[in-house]
Amino acid sequence: MAFRSRSGPHAANRMHCRDRERSGVSGKLARRRRADQEGLRPVPHPGAGDRGPAAAGRSLAPPRQGRHAAPQNGGMAHIELRSDNTAGVAPEILAAIVAANTGTAIAYGGDAWTARLQETVRTVFEHPGARVFPVTSGTAANALALSAMCPPWGAVLCHETAHILNSEAAATSMMGGGLLLRGVAGDDHRMQPATLAEAFAATRWGDNHHSQPRVLSFTQPTDMGTIYRVDELGALTSAARGQGLRVHLDGARIANAIVALGCRPADMTWRAGIDVVSLGATKNGALSAEAIVSFDDAVSDELVYRTKRAGHVTSKMRFQSAQLDAYLTDDLWLRLAARSNARMRQLGDGLRALGVGFLNRPDVNMLFVQVDDTVATALERAGLLFYRIRPGVIRLVTGWQTTEDDIDRALAAFAHALR
Repeated sequence: MAFRSRSGPHAANRMHCRDRERSGVSGKLARRRRADQEGLRPVPHPGAGDRGPAAAGRSLAPPRQGRHAAPQNGGMAHIELRSDNTAGVAPEILAAIVAANTGTAIAYGGDAWTARLQETVRTVFEHPGARVFPVTSGTAANALALSAMCPPWGAVLCHETAHILNSEAAATSMMGGGLLLRGVAGDDHRMQPATLAEAFAATRWGDNHHSQPRVLSFTQPTDMGTIYRVDELGALTSAARGQGLRVHLDGARIANAIVALGCRPADMTWRAGIDVVSLGATKNGALSAEAIVSFDDAVSDELVYRTKRAGHVTSKMRFQSAQLDAYLTDDLWLRLAARSNARMRQLGDGLRALGVGFLNRPDVNMLFVQVDDTVATALERAGLLFYRIRPGVIRLVTGWQTTEDDIDRALAAFAHALR
């Protein structure tokens, strides 16, 4: 077959047009970047909707941030207390990504970084049979782990406020072919042996009209910032074992819990009766890198296929694995978590001295406080970024990037707003 040459009378014109297009686009991008840097990029006026810039008009206000508009605070630097998800990537993890960005490597997890991560996980968790599966989000980690642990006709028991039940859009049910999530009551946003026993008593065991509990899932720490002690985990997992259940731990902030309790990773996981852990990293300094750590061979074998089928066996897995390996090496994950926990202790001590009411103990890096809406508005105007949970309650979260100066400024804003 003959191929037509691209040379000819129109080739030069085509190349000239492309060059003009490229230079035009480059010019627009450069102007846009300069405008961003100077804070002058046009944004729509409130209520402009999707009518476009002509209808919206022009404004010199900076772009909106997050779920709330940036407070108008006279140019004062904002104090970020909305979420640990808002932080950047830890320098050590960025360095690991750069180091992995050399040469070529086998795709889909066949690379040296993923092999090294496997050994690092086994060392850190002190379990020779542990297997790790990098994924890109915590929701994926939870949904895929639970789908491999529970049959479609089964049920996962979790606290009634658990993230998998309330904040993941039924991802576990979807990935698990329709498996059921059942909420279990419990004070302090944690399941207790008595409430778990009640859930077991309410189950029609062996009745094929009723979803059979097959997995118990913990959130550690909970979505309200409370934590299970290691002995509490052990008591609940023993009860679950007595009914033939496997046990899962949603560890989006597990490093914060380990630091708060001063225990070893193995003590909070497989030694406490946990079969599979959703290992969080993104909230604590990683870049869209999470993992499933399995101590159950049958679950691990199934995850080989479930992760691929769900699109989480990424072609350039080495960049996830390099991050996770750096994260777990030399206790980086625990040092980052210790930093965010320390900043929350500083904040909690200061707010307690100001007489602010708490809805939870500041054991980790999350605190729910009671302030009336006028105080919340004054805090926003002072530059604090946080989430209003409901009237009279706001959530404050510190991250690995939060500094002592940030907390000092936040406490000064609270003191002024409470006058």
